[in-house]
Amino acid sequence: MDTYQSNESVDLIVRRVFAIEDVTSGGKDFLYRYRGHLVSPDSAAAYDQLAAWLEPYHLTPLFRLENDQQVILLIRSKPAPSPSRPVVNLVMFIITLISVIISGWISSNEPLNTTDPIQVVLKVLQAGWPFAVSLMAILGTHELGHYFAGRAHGVHVTLPFFIPLPFTALGTMGAFISMKDTPKNKRVLMDIGVAGPLAGLVVSVVVMVIGLSLSKLDTLPRVIQQGQAFQIEGNSLLYLLLKYLRFGQLLPAPASYGDVSPLLYWIRYFFTASPVPLGGTDVMIHPVAWAGWAGFLVTSLNLLPAGQLDGGHIFHLLFGTKTMRRLFPVVLVALVVLGFVWNGWWLWAFLVFLFGHGYAEPLDQITPLDGKRKALGVLALIIFIITFTPVPLTFLL
Repeated sequence: MDTYQSNESVDLIVRRVFAIEDVTSGGKDFLYRYRGHLVSPDSAAAYDQLAAWLEPYHLTPLFRLENDQQVILLIRSKPAPSPSRPVVNLVMFIITLISVIISGWISSNEPLNTTDPIQVVLKVLQAGWPFAVSLMAILGTHELGHYFAGRAHGVHVTLPFFIPLPFTALGTMGAFISMKDTPKNKRVLMDIGVAGPLAGLVVSVVVMVIGLSLSKLDTLPRVIQQGQAFQIEGNSLLYLLLKYLRFGQLLPAPASYGDVSPLLYWIRYFFTASPVPLGGTDVMIHPVAWAGWAGFLVTSLNLLPAGQLDGGHIFHLLFGTKTMRRLFPVVLVALVVLGFVWNGWWLWAFLVFLFGHGYAEPLDQITPLDGKRKALGVLALIIFIITFTPVPLTFLL
């Protein structure tokens, strides 16, 4: 069959779901534009019906709102996405797993005490696997949450791509999936966007609870000797809570609050990581707990309200384009200010400045979020708040 037979044929199909007021053809970004209003209040069902009827003509409908008026644009359908190559995903997974195992061994501070290559490999594996398995489970679950949500809605998505970053604290820059289709509507995009952080957070909490059960309290040194180095991981509200439930106190606990009230001390320490609680008490986290902490950090970074991050999709759907445009400079300034207490935020401010303007546009932008999806968006906002770590790491030299 031809791509489309005639304007009259297409008009008759559109009129089944749409009361047409005027038609424009041959636009820059569309073949036909129809202004009017949907016949049925169920815009999601109307989109499904129209898309099915236009499929033989190789046309795809776009539902839009222009100055609060409903508009249907018809464009040529894109060819079916090319199949993925799982071998690439597998190779990147294996390389990243090796990188994370090495990072887990480094963080364990386990000496090798041998030059035998086989023994070196075995010792690195033995020391590094608890951290590696825990972190890869968190990252993998996060991305598979996106993957299965996309597949459930018929969206073509790739398997997760893991990104190795050897000889660093975590050994990886995380993972991502790619959507090869445009999501049908806001509800579908919300489901896909929220599924990753929710799934990853559940595994992160489980990993953290296990890791804290394997961790012990110790006294921090009062003085950092020359040539020594010390690292203190930052706190999120969720991390503070789980440490409190495990050990019965807020950690790291200073040796003394001095003349400052505990509340003011913790507000200042939470946002600045100072003063460093030398001589106080802190948990010496097990590598599994370190992976759980990284899972909280990854969750909050993915939920930053900017661009193509999960948070960008979710909060754009929840609050709309105008609000997100007003929020963008606030996010940017906040990251720059936080960079004075942890300079890693300056890199994120730069990335947000470059890539944080655009947001995903579903095919159907008329169908609003329902109550369930709004609740999921609010839940994502809460997760962002309780996992956000203002000062991820403090290094003492």
